[in-house]
Amino acid sequence: MSTTLLEKTERELSLKTLGWMQNERWRRRGGEVVGTFAIVFAAGGSSVANQLSNGQVGLVGAALASGLAVMAMIFTLGHICNAHFNPAVTLAFALARHFPLREVPGYITAQLLGAITAAYTLRLLFPKVTNLGVTVPSGEAGQALVMEIIISFFLMLVITAVATDTQAVGQSAAIAIGVTVVFAILIAGPVSSASMNPARSFGPALASGVWQDHWIYWIGPIVGASLGALTYQLLREPVKRKE
Repeated sequence: MSTTLLEKTERELSLKTLGWMQNERWRRRGGEVVGTFAIVFAAGGSSVANQLSNGQVGLVGAALASGLAVMAMIFTLGHICNAHFNPAVTLAFALARHFPLREVPGYITAQLLGAITAAYTLRLLFPKVTNLGVTVPSGEAGQALVMEIIISFFLMLVITAVATDTQAVGQSAAIAIGVTVVFAILIAGPVSSASMNPARSFGPALASGVWQDHWIYWIGPIVGASLGALTYQLLREPVKRKE
């Protein structure tokens, strides 16, 4: 009797698990958790590696780590969850009416969860390292804010083009976005740490307890990404309707 009951319970749990996996909404959010984890882990991990190697990774290494992580996650998970991995991107898509507003809270929660998990994983692996990829301005806060707006603008301009316009690069979308991340970090890294992503900044800040000018890394990316999405909407060729 107990064996039969156990088998029945296992069967019910298996069906529930399968039902959860088949739920489209939860699969998309799961993809956002995994993708954001990878991106924050790469960004924070390159910072840790730079400290442990006495600066051998450098700015170029950090830029490549983040850009390649973004590229790989878009190729891997883009067909599952649209590959936002960034609250600013999610909000900008919703503002430009390319993403349902009702999905925004779930996506941002998933992105923050992925970022926090990645940062605390690095904390467990490297308990003596103080900087887990925290983004802080190197100079004035206003200068860093403007830089974050500019690079987030161009990042979202590229994302909107390759994600919403069939005349854009198509299958090369991941490469275009990854390259944009690399050049943005190379330009803005020494000024603002080149976050472009509130989740990417929030996870390491929480794990490291460093909140210096943290507001910049929410306002800058959100404003810049929103402007980027709306600007491409204005610039793109109108869709020709069939007569």
